[in-house]
Amino acid sequence: MKIIVLAKQVPDTHNVGPEAMTPEGTVNRSALPTVFNPEDLNALEQAIRLKEQHPGSTITMLTMGLPKAVEVLKEGVFRGADDGVLLTDRALGGADTLATSYSLAQAIRKIGEYDIIMCGRQAIDGDTAQVGPQVAEKLGLPQITYTEEILSCDGQTIVCRRHIDGGVETVEAPLPALITVNGSAAPCRTRNVKRVMANKHREFTTWGVADIDADASQIGKTGSPTNVKAVKSIIFKAKETRTLTASDADISALIKELKENNTI
Repeated sequence: MKIIVLAKQVPDTHNVGPEAMTPEGTVNRSALPTVFNPEDLNALEQAIRLKEQHPGSTITMLTMGLPKAVEVLKEGVFRGADDGVLLTDRALGGADTLATSYSLAQAIRKIGEYDIIMCGRQAIDGDTAQVGPQVAEKLGLPQITYTEEILSCDGQTIVCRRHIDGGVETVEAPLPALITVNGSAAPCRTRNVKRVMANKHREFTTWGVADIDADASQIGKTGSPTNVKAVKSIIFKAKETRTLTASDADISALIKELKENNTI
């Protein structure tokens, strides 16, 4: 099987400060420390397990971002992926989920053959959980979201256990399909020392907008109808305690206070 894993290098949300935003209202990624998006690692582990169950399978990592995002591809190969593609271009900057999913879908079309596309449920810098489903929609693929475990895959269909509000579902989909994976799925294995030594100087395929035949009106800031007004680092601090009655007035006052304090 041919598996594509979408991964993202994201700002470390534990270290968000005033420099996190640009004057244009986009995330200032170059000024923030970065990490491998956690749930994309969960997706990579599920992909590696499939590869182990189906000898001859390959895993191609795909990431979109600044040139330094190549570190995500290296990390993926160190853990078990076979290859990687970096999609990077100044024209892609400032993309929201709609523009990002379009660009990724175009890159996947260029990659060509695939049986399964996997990615984390969401990225910690946006928490939208939209990119995976939007990629599936643009490629016309069935999708299984919130996956915790791939139960079986025979090359024709895939069966996943997904965790949703209120319970667990077992879902079957025909291949090719796109799978998004929860953080509650199995954690990704650590680096393999032999793979690190063999691939530490590995070079990866790098594509720009021209390489994926993208429509300039659908990428980057131009193709993004969403604008981020601000990013705030909110620290919760315990203060005084109060006892509330069950009256409508007390409950309304509490909700108003929580909203004003950015608690909800």
